[in-house]
Amino acid sequence: MPSLLAPADHRLLERLWAQPVHRAELPNGLVLLVQPDDAAPVVSVQVWVRTGSQHEGALLGAGLSHYLEHLLFKGTPTRAGREISATVQAHGGSINAYTTYDRTVYHIDLPAPHLEIAVDLLADMTLRSTLPADEVARERDVILREIAMGDDDHDRRHWDALARTVFKQHPLREPVIGHRDVFSAVTREELLAYYQERYAPNNLVVVIAGDVSADAVRASVEKHFGAAPRRRLAPVFQPTEPAQLAPRVHRETAEVEQSRGALAWPTVALTHPDAPLLDLLAVVIGYGDSSPLWRELREKRRLVHSIDAHHWSPGEAGLFALFFTCDPDKRVAAERAARAELERLSEKGGFTRAELARAVRQLVVGEIGGRKTVSRRAARLGSAEVVAGDLDFSRTWFARVANATPGALRRVLREWLVPARENTVSLDPVPKDVAKKTAAAGTARKPAPAWKLKTLPNGVRLLLRRDDRQPNLHLHLVCEGGPLYETPGKRGASALLATLLTKDTAARDAAAVAAAIEAVGGSFSPLSGNNTLGLALEVLPGDAALAVELLRDAVLTPAFAERTFAVERDAELAQLQQDEDDVVNAGHRLARARFFGAHPLALDAHGDRAGVAALKPADLRALWTKLRVGGNLVLAVAGDFDEKKLVPALSSWLAKIPPGVAPVRPARHAPGRAAARTHARECQQALVFDAFPGPGALNPADTVAAVLHEILSGMAARLFERVREEKGLAYFVSASRVVGVEDGMFYLYAGTQPGKETEVLAEFDAELARLASGGIEPAELARAVTRLQASRRMRLQTNAAHAGEAAVRQLLGLPLESLADWDARLAAVDLPALAAFARTWLAAGKRQRLVVRPD
Repeated sequence: MPSLLAPADHRLLERLWAQPVHRAELPNGLVLLVQPDDAAPVVSVQVWVRTGSQHEGALLGAGLSHYLEHLLFKGTPTRAGREISATVQAHGGSINAYTTYDRTVYHIDLPAPHLEIAVDLLADMTLRSTLPADEVARERDVILREIAMGDDDHDRRHWDALARTVFKQHPLREPVIGHRDVFSAVTREELLAYYQERYAPNNLVVVIAGDVSADAVRASVEKHFGAAPRRRLAPVFQPTEPAQLAPRVHRETAEVEQSRGALAWPTVALTHPDAPLLDLLAVVIGYGDSSPLWRELREKRRLVHSIDAHHWSPGEAGLFALFFTCDPDKRVAAERAARAELERLSEKGGFTRAELARAVRQLVVGEIGGRKTVSRRAARLGSAEVVAGDLDFSRTWFARVANATPGALRRVLREWLVPARENTVSLDPVPKDVAKKTAAAGTARKPAPAWKLKTLPNGVRLLLRRDDRQPNLHLHLVCEGGPLYETPGKRGASALLATLLTKDTAARDAAAVAAAIEAVGGSFSPLSGNNTLGLALEVLPGDAALAVELLRDAVLTPAFAERTFAVERDAELAQLQQDEDDVVNAGHRLARARFFGAHPLALDAHGDRAGVAALKPADLRALWTKLRVGGNLVLAVAGDFDEKKLVPALSSWLAKIPPGVAPVRPARHAPGRAAARTHARECQQALVFDAFPGPGALNPADTVAAVLHEILSGMAARLFERVREEKGLAYFVSASRVVGVEDGMFYLYAGTQPGKETEVLAEFDAELARLASGGIEPAELARAVTRLQASRRMRLQTNAAHAGEAAVRQLLGLPLESLADWDARLAAVDLPALAAFARTWLAAGKRQRLVVRPD
């Protein structure tokens, strides 16, 4: 039987696998992985600690690993806590960490010349943290608020319920963050003992990818990590999960409008020979719009708003699950239909070789996409070493997947997804008749390619940037669109229009479009935002002709089929309801609506439920006719392509777009008088927002706003230090912006404990007064500018990012900036300009204040 992996795809993968990785083990047992890559002048430095929530032994369920993750940012014998994040930001980098079941990872991404800074900091944090007693107490309060926030996160509640149902003995049943009561009882002594036991150099893996040399990296790591002695490291006992003998059902309710459902089965360890087949099975049956579960349950029977499949095998245990969202009255029918579809697929003829080949292509594209940036490449290496225990895991895994057959998939489906081991878990709305609500709580580098602009006679602008360092091709088409151009009472047309453009055309129905793009492992995505809407296609270079064809049909001959429209409109309505169920997300939307009032920017491109419910296919067709004119379209193409072939193929149909200019924008927003409002809802936390007018993308003050936004954001921000670190008033506190073409909103926000809202708002007032009085320190400005310079370099590592930025700037008449141009624009922002901005834009007389608190 020939391989499912096409020869061209295999060659692409071999290019990735051939990239050298230098592995070394220091005398103290620390493992070092280095992958040099000079495609961008950046580096990712990561420390993977082989410890997570499942390694907490007698304190299982206390969240020790996550607690330590917080505390390792709080100081060492030579550095105060604030100095850690401030140093990283001062060198243009970003620092963060995450904890999961089997590992804790600390990572810094920054410009490559500052490699030594990152290695020094991470060594100091992981090996020499002091865990100050006052910080232990302060972070306890912070994490307790985080646990309360989790009670408002309904997806997390659903997952936790599923884990408790499937796993009865294995530590995977316990939440990574811990249980409130167990966590609250943790002492500093217990934390310190866990830290000293688990953060041994022989339990660390340092992974570095980017514009570096392997020798320089090894010297730096030996300098900063090498002196720590190897320590005793006893294995942590983890009970084996007993075999499940009968099906299990678990139902929970919450203040939601949509049901979240799951069917799940325990499966196998990562090293089991069936694990790759189960991974492939999940992609075949539940990935993309052409998958059997999506077609049957969503498109044909209209039972769900979304459905997908996943196989998760983090170590010695595994889990295969179907996840779906649906209307509450359809949940039982959806569960039955999913079981029936699995039964059908398990029979002869249930899978075709073409479906398997399509899934393998999707996995190939995912493997390539997982290595687009230095951060992703480092993460890939860390996972291979720590989770799989084999740097060549990707190659051996693909070999197993490529030789799969329809019969093999039927076998693993019948063997592992059996009724006796099924776990059915749902999170449903509280029944309407319940009267009382439930309370839940420096090397030579290839020059960067330049953009080439071609303007067609009808006004369409075609931007081209050839770069073969990433073996893919990205097409990014945008037009001015979004909230400003929607009809009152029919808001949300933009997002729904963009989605429908990726569906039915005169040449293919929605299923055929999905099948075509997924067969080559590509992506075809709608784009909708405050100022633009459009389409993005990404494929491997050999599939350029298909990408051109699909984009042509979507732009010129969209069908807006009634049935597809109805399905997508229902899905959009369901998503809006889910957004409303998310307390933080809903708070941001409400703050925006209160600030902009009757202006179109009061809603984003997804609109509101009333507006989406009022839409008809004719409304989308009319909007597309208005927006699809030559002078309002830009197509940016970036990646590996043959210009002599691709440009004529694109120009031949772009020329058919009627000429014209972008529609006239509506009147500018007129900010209202200062106001303070309170909103009560079912939740466990309180949210506060202070919103002010902000400059639009075309306003020269947009650059100053970007710098001030950076000064107010992040762990090194004075606002964060004061509100979260010093006073412990909030779990999160930051600034954000809504940026339109001409208008905008600049706001501060925080999540706090009910009853602490006034104190947080007083800190907002104090910080704004400091800004307006010229109190920003030169170091704050320098750090923000460096961060913004570096973040753009970090972001522009993919063809998609290059194309997206260039297309929007060209569309809005903004210059296509080089990195030097961007740096110069930031360098022009000085302290007087920041103070003037604060006095002009962030004045108390223009403030719209909102407090969201539990009812």
